[in-house]
Parts: sequence; structure tokens; C-alpha cells
Amino acid sequence: MKMVASAKLRKAQSAIAGKLPYEKKLHHILGGMLRDDDLNKALHSELGFDKTGRASLVLQDVAADALPHKKTADRVAIVAFSSNSSLCGAFNSNIIKKFRETVSLLLSDGFVKEDIDVYAVGRKMAEAARKDGFELAGDYQEMADKPDYDDAAALASLLVDSFSSSEVGQVILIYSHFNSAASQVPVRENYLPLALHERDDDGEPIDYILEPDPITVVKTLLPQVLMLKIYTVLLDANASEHAARTMAMQIASDNAKDLISELTLAYNKGRQSQITAEILDIVGGSMN
Repeated sequence: MKMVASAKLRKAQSAIAGKLPYEKKLHHILGGMLRDDDLNKALHSELGFDKTGRASLVLQDVAADALPHKKTADRVAIVAFSSNSSLCGAFNSNIIKKFRETVSLLLSDGFVKEDIDVYAVGRKMAEAARKDGFELAGDYQEMADKPDYDDAAALASLLVDSFSSSEVGQVILIYSHFNSAASQVPVRENYLPLALHERDDDGEPIDYILEPDPITVVKTLLPQVLMLKIYTVLLDANASEHAARTMAMQIASDNAKDLISELTLAYNKGRQSQITAEILDIVGGSMN
């Protein structure tokens, strides 16, 4: 199992190493462009406003891990990423703990469980959410084992439609971030509204030369950023799962070797004691 997990980990590492820098750069470019107030106003005007007075896709900046308040959002969507199977150490338990911690904070702020839409990517998360009394808004077990861009894009479109139609006021992602083979950190991150400025160093707009025009570029770039974000998170969680399983199997192998050594030592001691006892019996009999 360790060999299989290691092989999958190498493949997953290669995938996330290629996608994560690209996703971050796209997000950085979009955030830099939308610091321009004139472009922001023009884009909001182009998208149009709904009956609540907000743009169909709110392009406001929020803290990456800020939670909504009941006064500003009637409903919240949580997308949590786990694995389908066990034997991966504390990977699933850490995600479930982060999910329950987030739910607890929302409930303490005035939300009820019926106000929270849960999208579970992975069987372990789905089981935990159902155990906690949630009716799942979506169950994506197959996507946890086989990350696919088309599936991730479909989920992203569903979340964007739910947000832009005002069905939910905020979409939150909960997943494990792959730091290294020995470190996977549970992360809570806002998906919508976008945390556009989080990754930039200063507050000045970035002066890009854009063709054909800024509105067209942003309208093309925005869906790509949103879809790629879900796919990148899916790859990140997948790499974390295989890293956790590799470590768990390594620890299990080491424990098995230690146990074999202890049992071998105990067997040899018992065998030596038995031989010593037999020799003493023989010597005692010959003396008589």
C-alpha cells in the first residue's frame, strides 16, 4: 500500500506543482486589474444588478478566511474535500474537525443547519455531514478519487450560479493544503465573494496593457479563475491524501518491524530459557 500511495503521490505532486503557480498568477492578475475603480464600476454595470442591488457576481474584496454574518447572508455553502477511503492517518479527521469548527462558528452567529448547504467531495466527508444532521446539497465521491477538470468546472458553475442568484451569500472551501510529504494543513478559504487582493503587496492598481479591452479580458478571465480554483483545490486535497497515506503506511511498516523485532527477541529469550532448563535437567540427572 505504501508503494501504491507513493506512486500516486508522485503523480499528484506533479499535477499540483504545474497548476498551483498558474492559478495563483491568474488570481494575482485579476486582483490587480480590479483594483482600478473605473474598471470595477464598468464591469458591475456590464454584468447588471439583481433585485438585492448587488452585481450578479460580487467583485468585492474579502478576507480569505472571513466567515459571513447572518445579517449579511441568509444562506451559506460549504464545499469540503476529504477522501473516499481510510488508512491515511489524520487526513480525514482533520478535515472533519475543520468542517465542524466552521459549522459551530456559523451556528453561534445565528445560522441554523437548514441555512448551510454542504457539498461533500469524498465519502468520509459525506458520511460525517450526514451524521451531523445535514442534507447534502451535492455528493461528489468519484471526483475525490479521480480529479477531473470538467467535473471541477461543473461544480464551480453550480456554485457561481447559486451565489449569483442570491441563493447563498457566501461559498466556503475546506480542504487540506499540501505543504510537503510530511505536512498537510487543513485550510478554510472563501471562494465567493472573491478574496481578490489577498496576494498582492500594495494597494495600487497594476497597469496592464490589455487587448482587446479590459471588460472583455476580465469577463473571460473571471470564469477561468473560478473554475481553475476548484480544480486546483481538488488536486491539492488529492496530493495531501496520498502524502498522508504514504506517511501512515511508512509508520505502519516501521511499527510492524519493531513488533517483529520485539517478538523475535521474546521468542529467542523463551527458547534460550527452555534450552537452559533442559540442560540443567540433564546435568542434574547425570549427577544422580
